[in-house]
Amino acid sequence: MADHEAFDLGPLTLQRGLTLPKAHIVYKTYGTLAPDKSNVILYPTSYGAHHTDIDWLIGRERVLDSERYFIVIANQFGNGLSTSPSNLAEPFGLGRNPLFTHWDNVHAQERLLREKFGVTRLALVYGWSMGGQQALHWGALFPDRVARICAVCTSARTSPHNKVFLEGIRATLTADAAWRDGCFVERPVRALRAFARVYAGWAMSQAFYRERLWERVGFASLEDYLVRAWEGNFLRRNGEDLLSMIDTWYQSDISDNTVYNGDLARALGAITARAIIMPSTTDLYFTLADSEAETRLMPNAELRPISSIWGHRAGNPLQCPEDEATIRAAVQTLLAS
Repeated sequence: MADHEAFDLGPLTLQRGLTLPKAHIVYKTYGTLAPDKSNVILYPTSYGAHHTDIDWLIGRERVLDSERYFIVIANQFGNGLSTSPSNLAEPFGLGRNPLFTHWDNVHAQERLLREKFGVTRLALVYGWSMGGQQALHWGALFPDRVARICAVCTSARTSPHNKVFLEGIRATLTADAAWRDGCFVERPVRALRAFARVYAGWAMSQAFYRERLWERVGFASLEDYLVRAWEGNFLRRNGEDLLSMIDTWYQSDISDNTVYNGDLARALGAITARAIIMPSTTDLYFTLADSEAETRLMPNAELRPISSIWGHRAGNPLQCPEDEATIRAAVQTLLAS
């Protein structure tokens, strides 16, 4: 039995102009919706993740408390559950996959919440990495619908350096012999394994590897860690879905729309939600300096860095209780305000 539900969006015109004859968003809920619908937390997914990969932080005494709040995890387009290259019918596929943006994601999520649950205001949008990008899009595009935002290891606009990383992993995937005429003609196993190793070097900090932290979480060697934790993770995913999410990440910009016309300062200034922005001090994707610059332009935001050597993964601290406690304290501060 499926552990999730799908919301039918019907025909969907995407921000970049293509129309899908039908589209859907897969979601899962946790907890009970209050009669006045005031206890809703939206938790969008991160790169490559399904809801089952990130719902570990939901529960009593975890980051998001499902005993008090109604939590909705929305799977982003391209992740293999919601509408994605791997589940689209022709004429899509075969080198003609659509480009999804976070504009598309948050507008689909808004419809899900309003049409399915009657929810028009959120107590909190919580997100890590690409999920945090969606949280900031919510704050800019629906400023009157969001009371609070916790954006962890993320950005309002993908930086040039971050784009260089994305170009690197895109090139790694498409260098496989299975990539022909803009699509994979067979499973790109060699590329997925190489992709995972490149990703591992960026996702964790230099200090993580120097201190051999993989040993503390049950891996016998560095090779054991790379094979089981990283290759095993990305071999679960479809190559074209991974490319689709790279494109979404690359395009991420809360001002790239007809509302703000590329004016990032105006878009950030429009976020009225009480916000805590939480970069990791060792994140190589979303740097502390970039988060500082963006937070200064948000009128009701606090910068609260996570002091950690877990790099980008400090924002998804399944194996680091100290980092989880830091994030949990920030969320509790927000929800108490």
